[in-house]
Amino acid sequence: MSNELTLKNLKVKYKVMPIRHLQELQEDIDELDQKGKISKNKILRGYIGNFKFQLPDEFQEAKYVIALALESKVALVNFHYNGVIHEVMIPQNYLSSEVTEEDITKSILDDVIKEPGYRVERVRTVHLKLLATRSGLGKYGRNNICYVDELGSLVNLFCFYTDYDFNEDNFQEAKMLDECEKCSICINKCPAQAISQDDFIIDVEKCITLYNEIKGEFPSWIEADAHNALIGCMKCQKYCPANKTAIKNTRRFEDLTEEETMVILEGKGEEEIVNSIEQKLDMYHPSYVKYCLPILKRNLRVLLK
Repeated sequence: MSNELTLKNLKVKYKVMPIRHLQELQEDIDELDQKGKISKNKILRGYIGNFKFQLPDEFQEAKYVIALALESKVALVNFHYNGVIHEVMIPQNYLSSEVTEEDITKSILDDVIKEPGYRVERVRTVHLKLLATRSGLGKYGRNNICYVDELGSLVNLFCFYTDYDFNEDNFQEAKMLDECEKCSICINKCPAQAISQDDFIIDVEKCITLYNEIKGEFPSWIEADAHNALIGCMKCQKYCPANKTAIKNTRRFEDLTEEETMVILEGKGEEEIVNSIEQKLDMYHPSYVKYCLPILKRNLRVLLK
């Protein structure tokens, strides 16, 4: 089994393991939590509060877990503002993809399982990085991000359960990238000193991404020049040697005009312009752009300075 697919010219890599390992994965998380390794930050807990490695009630007959990584690309977009063009990066995990959940499910059924009568269901409430590293799909970087061979950290991770029996088990201990052992680039590049030399658990309270993707004012300790993306942060990934090839594989969006840039900076605008921004930035849906306008307004204002 090659454990690799191609969907709409994007690489897909996957690994499988029996359902029985879910209990071990949950024990991993529980142990980390008991040792205080998982931040108590309310924002983070809001994201992962209901995450559990367990079978859903409606799919108790599932036999295998499929950990899957879809190649993704950061986007670059030019904002026109006061007669100057500003190139801004948007990390891959905030953008929609040509490959849908239905595309992936169909490919698993048609190209991986290849036998009729089986069920494949996506599961969203699991710790995807731990699943990916324990299944052998990827390894941790020192920056607490999962890296996949050939794709680096520029991936979107997925989890699927299936009642198909692969008769294969890739379960293993979580590992750190070999490149990380003698490298400290991400530690030096992190503008908030959130990355540790000791292990791959970062200080979430210091991570700029935590504050950059939610509404509200930035904490006073975040320097203006620490910001480097329209939303989120790419400092530790952009300069990582393990991303040397992947980071060059970017998407280029249509420029935003002076008028569209001002809509974001003012945090309001006509419906037609909001729709135009959504289409150019490819950020899911107009309602999502409306929700994000206060966030994008704050972030873009800092970047344009």
